[in-house]
Amino acid sequence: MLLPKRVKYRKTQRGRMRGKATRGFTISFGDFGLKSLEPGWITQRQIEASRVALTRLMKREGRVWIRIFPDKPITKKPAETRMGSGKGAPEFWVAVVKPGTILFELGGINKALAVEAMNIAAHKLPLRTKMVTRRTYSGK
Repeated sequence: MLLPKRVKYRKTQRGRMRGKATRGFTISFGDFGLKSLEPGWITQRQIEASRVALTRLMKREGRVWIRIFPDKPITKKPAETRMGSGKGAPEFWVAVVKPGTILFELGGINKALAVEAMNIAAHKLPLRTKMVTRRTYSGK
């Protein structure tokens, strides 16, 4: 699972996800990317499930880049706890995703396989996504 080695603050506030992505919105490494169309949180488990689905379908050919990292702790209070008595303990980690963020990138495979792999990975995520290709990509 992805999670930070250490953080400055153990607990964070929920925050807001207004606007479009201002960084991480272009394909930098591979030929194909999975782009987010709406804002949301993606948990470490969802990222790992998508990565496993991608690598399994690609059968160890090509390369996968994960462009998001879960660095925000989400806290939960135990069930049947009375109001008050502070904020709950960190339960899991999420990556904050805005519209336009590239989530995954693929390289070294043909377009048909990339479309199929991205479609399967998109089903593991809680957001609407679309597949994009690099501007300089020349079809194989």
